[in-house]
Amino acid sequence: MLLRQLEYLVALARERHFARAAAACFVSQPSLSAGIRKLESDLDVPLVQHGARFEGLTPEGERVLHRARRILHERDALHHELAEMRGQLTGTLRLGAIPTAMTVASLITTPFCERHQQVTVELESLSSRDIMRRLAEFEIDAALTYLDDEDLRGVRKFPLYEERYLLLTPVDGPCAAQTEIGWAEAAKLPLVLLPRRMRNRRILDDLFAADGATAFPAVETDTLDALYAHLASGRWSSVISHAWLHMFGIPRGMRVVRLARDEAEPSPAVGLVVTPHARESVMVRSLLNVAGGAGVRDALDALLEAHLES
Repeated sequence: MLLRQLEYLVALARERHFARAAAACFVSQPSLSAGIRKLESDLDVPLVQHGARFEGLTPEGERVLHRARRILHERDALHHELAEMRGQLTGTLRLGAIPTAMTVASLITTPFCERHQQVTVELESLSSRDIMRRLAEFEIDAALTYLDDEDLRGVRKFPLYEERYLLLTPVDGPCAAQTEIGWAEAAKLPLVLLPRRMRNRRILDDLFAADGATAFPAVETDTLDALYAHLASGRWSSVISHAWLHMFGIPRGMRVVRLARDEAEPSPAVGLVVTPHARESVMVRSLLNVAGGAGVRDALDALLEAHLES
């Protein structure tokens, strides 16, 4: 059994298409198919439901796939350990992040790359559900997400910051002159928000409800780029996380107003999550060391105060 054959099986399960799997492995489709047939022969079990096109793996194939992912993960971890012993960590750090946390990823990846200049970072925007699946399947090393998300199970959590919420509104709007407003008052404004399937929106809906209000946004969009593009028109307001200020700042013609909050209620925490099997990974350990000293919470709090005072 060759590790390359295991790579072919993992790629086929991921791509669910022979040609795409072959392209991902930088081999021809006949080479990939021959490699998987050789793996089936070596193990003496059928791994793929053979047909005119890929139809899935057999039960035996699913079992081998699970082991293959772990074996390849251990192979990569060994390479990282040996590189560290030579005094220079090399390889690829695979990092996932929910869309609303992508705005602060550079606060971690930049110092990480400065410290480990031979490491490449692959940063991918993922839903919390995809994060759990990709962690379990050894396809990412760590992820940035809400630490209280209901999809998180069996992971180790490392808090980085707590979200603070602000109203971003036109400078000539009815609330722009105030230093703080309530959630019920904000709900009456023409709003642009993320959709309800996203964790950020569900958090905001709970906060609106706690003030006896329901928000009915005129526009819902699942990307922060589109949300800010609407705000740039000067017509809309939005409730934003202070972490978004790091990437987007305050658009021209807008200002931020603090939203009232109950100090007794904990703010949603965002941080890194890794699976228990990653605790000995040199790559993950290096990431956690950098993240722990990056001062993300302090940097975002300072940015928030600077914008509120401007």
